[in-house]
Amino acid sequence: MRLGDLTYMNPWWEGKEDYHVRRWKEQKIHWMPEWTKKISLRPFSLNFVLGPRQVGKTTGIKLLIGEILKENPPESVLYLNVEVLPSYRELSELIREFQELKREEGIKTGYIFLDEASSLEGWWRGLKPLIDAGLLENDVVTVTGSSSLRVKRDIELFPGRRGSGKTIEVMPLSFPEYTKVRGIKKPRLESERANKLFEEYLQTGGFPGSINGLPMDELLGAYIGEFVRFGKSLEIAKETFAALIRSAPSATSFRALAEMTSGYSYKVVQDYIEFFRELYIVGISYLKQGNQVLYKREKKFFFRDPLLARLFSTWSGAELGEDALYEWVVQEHVFRKFGEVYYFRNGYEVDVIADNLKIEVKAGKSHRKYPRNVRVLEREDVPFFLLELTPP
Repeated sequence: MRLGDLTYMNPWWEGKEDYHVRRWKEQKIHWMPEWTKKISLRPFSLNFVLGPRQVGKTTGIKLLIGEILKENPPESVLYLNVEVLPSYRELSELIREFQELKREEGIKTGYIFLDEASSLEGWWRGLKPLIDAGLLENDVVTVTGSSSLRVKRDIELFPGRRGSGKTIEVMPLSFPEYTKVRGIKKPRLESERANKLFEEYLQTGGFPGSINGLPMDELLGAYIGEFVRFGKSLEIAKETFAALIRSAPSATSFRALAEMTSGYSYKVVQDYIEFFRELYIVGISYLKQGNQVLYKREKKFFFRDPLLARLFSTWSGAELGEDALYEWVVQEHVFRKFGEVYYFRNGYEVDVIADNLKIEVKAGKSHRKYPRNVRVLEREDVPFFLLELTPP
């Protein structure tokens, strides 16, 4: 494979508009992702952009390329969908050929984008020797991936070799971000519209496609493709999702979840849940008592976006409860704010704990008394708590 074979990935070389940018412009609701501003464009930089499938990583990269091209020649940018490469050797050869093109064109700084690099086993072997040899010292390299564990593991292979590079996680829009792209500037002064948008958010989640009314099939297909590519059984995946959803929002264990399947061991169920975690589908809230986190005790599992909850509820055939959905949304937003989320149980249970926050989500649940330092959220309180937690 040669650079000349990649013009369809790099249409700016021929003065053409990029497909992803054109689709972005055609969408009724579109926005310039804030995370693109965090990518270092200062040579030398090795950036990593992590996040789930269909969250807009590729479109964001293409929009950033558009900004780069305003001040740089088309030949200074190389975009590669690494999924199409047979091995890391082709990756290395293409980057070397790009360096030759730069020299011929008198270009000092190149911008190299390696999309979905984690899909190619050993991709880093095609990049690391070039960095070690100083061949990319005037360039900016940005790598994206959809598997958090694999990419984070690969990041560790570049100690002291990242220059000014950043690591950025891209997630579906939070509810405050959702209200912003939907045009609400002061949601507390537009409470009726904010409530309506929250109901829509619970349906669409924060994925760009679903926000624009695209069917869930494409997103589900992307995840099923990931399951198959990593050698996972779709039957076990379905049963594991069903067990997670049916047990929610109660705390549970891997053994208890395994007992809800047709006979899989708790180690198999644990392996699949960890895999779902890698793909940004689910998160885990551990029991915390005082300053001690009890990792071995029962856990609360939460879906990281409302659409993902609905998607895998439908796929697995497990009915999704409103009480679980509201609690999951609060857990995810608190996790994004503080980088951690726990729950408490000792005579009574507190759903969400982080920093100085203690939150009990009562949507769809029976009532009881709680200590004064526990904030109780009724169904109608949740959207405004989220807006207060992280103002848009």
